Amino acid sequence: MVGKVCIIGAGPSGLSVLCWFAKMKREGRVIPDITCFEKQSSFGGLWNYSWRTGSDAHGEPVHGSMYRYLWSNGPKECLEFPQYTFEEHFGKAIPSFPPREVLFDYLKGRWNKEEIQKYIKFNTVVRDVVYNKATDDFTVSVKNLQKDQVMDGERFDYVIVASGHYSVPNIPTFPGIEKFPGRVLHAHDFRDANEFAGKNLLLIGASYSAEDIALQCLKYGAKSIICTWRSKPMGFKWPKEAEERPLVQRFDGKVAHFKDGSSAEVDVVMMCTGYLHKYDYLREELRLKSRNVLYPPGLYKGIVWQEGGNGKLLYCGVQDQYYTYTMFDVCALWAVKYIEGEMAIPDEKTRESDWKAWVARNKSLKDGHEEIDFQTAYVEELARDCGSDYPYDLDVGEMFHTWKGHKANNILTYRDQSFASKYTGVQSPIHHTNFMYALDDSLETFMHQKK
Repeated sequence: MVGKVCIIGAGPSGLSVLCWFAKMKREGRVIPDITCFEKQSSFGGLWNYSWRTGSDAHGEPVHGSMYRYLWSNGPKECLEFPQYTFEEHFGKAIPSFPPREVLFDYLKGRWNKEEIQKYIKFNTVVRDVVYNKATDDFTVSVKNLQKDQVMDGERFDYVIVASGHYSVPNIPTFPGIEKFPGRVLHAHDFRDANEFAGKNLLLIGASYSAEDIALQCLKYGAKSIICTWRSKPMGFKWPKEAEERPLVQRFDGKVAHFKDGSSAEVDVVMMCTGYLHKYDYLREELRLKSRNVLYPPGLYKGIVWQEGGNGKLLYCGVQDQYYTYTMFDVCALWAVKYIEGEMAIPDEKTRESDWKAWVARNKSLKDGHEEIDFQTAYVEELARDCGSDYPYDLDVGEMFHTWKGHKANNILTYRDQSFASKYTGVQSPIHHTNFMYALDDSLETFMHQKK
């Protein structure tokens, strides 16, 4: 039986790990000594909204990338915990696309069902994790941010990395941008769309950040928006105020010049260029290095690091995501069962061929629909591995395919659609206000206002 486990990060992935350990303890099973280190002052990870950008109160890089007026960009029915439904939490069916505050309330309900806060050390940032070959364990060094004190290293048998990968921005550069006379920022620092009312925006990128921030800024009064793409356009039927152009090549004052020879004067440049996997606190042989993909390399089952740490360094929630809360949940249970010695794993050669096959399949995917089927297969495999401890069918692939169709039909109205819960069968009500006109995103208004 393992002695001590370190969990880095108290966001949805790390807290799922804590919840499964706490459930086992509640049921009378022996669990290890657990410590979860969290940089922020409370739990929630990205869902813990911060007005801050740049540095936090302790001079650490701000973790949060959430913005005001953020609403779910996928049906809540696709991220619903089978063992804790939205209806159980709210006492009634709610619309399929809730705002951030509503989703965070739901997550907190799930987390508060288990006694987990006692395991978390808040305001504590991990500085160094080293694997000790001689003793087959880790030394973890942390800093207490409130006391401004670097603590003595502590030994752990296992380390679970759950610090997320949507908090360190990927920021490219373009000729002339250093003399651009307007605002230049990354989506990581975007907080309030009202700032850009009446402005002409250039969003660099063609993925979820660009798509959603374009909608947010249109909703709150931006004059015009150009989304500029590198590989391929998003291809949605945008309203007249928004358009897509090939990649911007250079800036001349406020004028952006694009690959197709066109140009436009803009007031704001926002990089919607994604995020980096960055684990500077891990020693070199422990560090995952990957782009944001559905199956990062070097991880057996997408969890157990194969390049160092003797199978005792685990990553939770490092995938690019269609599935979110349920994927984190089943990854966490798999990791907990593995640490508890309940997960038989094959020899090193078999493990290597397994993860390499997943990576190769990931690289062959041609479109979003194939990506959905790929991640569905992944979460289903983990659920099967967990056996009777996870007796749930997580396959919501058809809902994801339908949602993608809704977006292709009308990017402005896909959030006005309704889905049925896989676990209760209840159809969600239509929200009282269409998304593009719902300017108040508070939990109170969302839950109680009538049409």
